[in-house]
Amino acid sequence: MSYGTCQAILTQDLNMRCVAAKFVPRILTAKQKEWRLSVATNMLQEAESDENFMGQIIMGNETWVCGYDPEMKHQSSQWNSADSPRPKKGRQVLSKVKVMLIVFFDMEGIVHYEYIPQGQTVNQQFYLQVLKRLRLAISRKRPQK
Repeated sequence: MSYGTCQAILTQDLNMRCVAAKFVPRILTAKQKEWRLSVATNMLQEAESDENFMGQIIMGNETWVCGYDPEMKHQSSQWNSADSPRPKKGRQVLSKVKVMLIVFFDMEGIVHYEYIPQGQTVNQQFYLQVLKRLRLAISRKRPQK
């Protein structure tokens, strides 16, 4: 049987299609799914009962920051005549200036940020100090009731 015949039987006669698997970071167990559903339900109930709930949520993110702004391909493009040689551009090397940035923000914007010193190990003790500084920044921004 040819490939085309198999393809026709699968798609037309059996109404099947080839679908690629979706990549997910990890497969959750039933208990983990139940826990996430419980947390999401509790947060939804809290948001419905307290109009200020969303304003109290703080999100955090970490990213690497390089010491240069890479030029995009379209930024280095130029108009030349047909007989002009193609312009040359050196390949950029990665910057030696690369630091981690930790940012915390709420629905109004950035609450606190820190650049992590080079060579600093980000572990539990370090993050605890960052969170203490975050708490101080929040207390300055939001007056106590």
